[in-house]
Amino acid sequence: MAAPYLEELEKLLLRLEPNLPPDTEITCKHFFSGAAAYANGKIFMSLSPAGLALKLPDETRADLIAQGGTPLRYFPKAPIKRDYVVLPDSITRDPTRIVALTLESLAFVAPAKR
Repeated sequence: MAAPYLEELEKLLLRLEPNLPPDTEITCKHFFSGAAAYANGKIFMSLSPAGLALKLPDETRADLIAQGGTPLRYFPKAPIKRDYVVLPDSITRDPTRIVALTLESLAFVAPAKR
C-alpha cells in the first residue's frame, strides 16, 4: 500500500534535486501508510493518504493553513503531527512553490553546515 507513495515521493525529489543543497543527504523510506523523506537523517517531508506534508516553521505553516493547507494527521483520530502542514492542491501543482517550501523545510530541519 505504501509503495506508490514511496515511488511518487522519490520522483518528486528527483525533480527537485537540482535545487536542493548539495551538502544535504536526502533519503526516502516507507513511513506509516506512505513514505517519508529525510535530510541528513531527519524527516522533513511525507507523502501519504493524508497528502504531501512538509515540516515548516510556525509562520509558514500558518500562512499555508490560511491558503487551504491542513495540520497533518496520518489517521482520522491520530494526534496532529507538530510542525507539519499538508499542502493544498493549489500549491502541490506549483513547481516554484514546492521548490521554495522544500528548501525552507530543509533549512528548518537540517540547517546547512558552516
